[in-house]
Amino acid sequence: MDKNFEFRVDMQKRTKQFALRIVKLFQALPQTDEAKIIGKQLLRSATSVGANYRATCRARSSKEFYSKLSIVIEEADESMFWIELLAESNIVKATLLQELLLENEEIIKIFVSARKKYQENQNNQNR
Repeated sequence: MDKNFEFRVDMQKRTKQFALRIVKLFQALPQTDEAKIIGKQLLRSATSVGANYRATCRARSSKEFYSKLSIVIEEADESMFWIELLAESNIVKATLLQELLLENEEIIKIFVSARKKYQENQNNQNR
């Protein structure tokens, strides 16, 4: 089986699992105004990571692929911000968010690395 195909399938599953974990976190948040507002922002950005990655896999051109991949990175970074805000505002105990933060950080690193590699490959093809 093609390594790129395996990577795409694995990352689709991983980003979906990340989104599902965020959904469960959102459902468990306190019913305060600030928790609801931050929670909704996190829910939007974290679910967008998986949705936009799926769109990346269906890109019709190299420009669209690069653009969608960049959106995935932006949304993952935004998710990190909201998770950090939940912890630092003491809405959720930081220790409860540690694994989620680590997974979020790994997802960001993987996609930043993929974008960099893609860009290098494009530059090499254009030479």
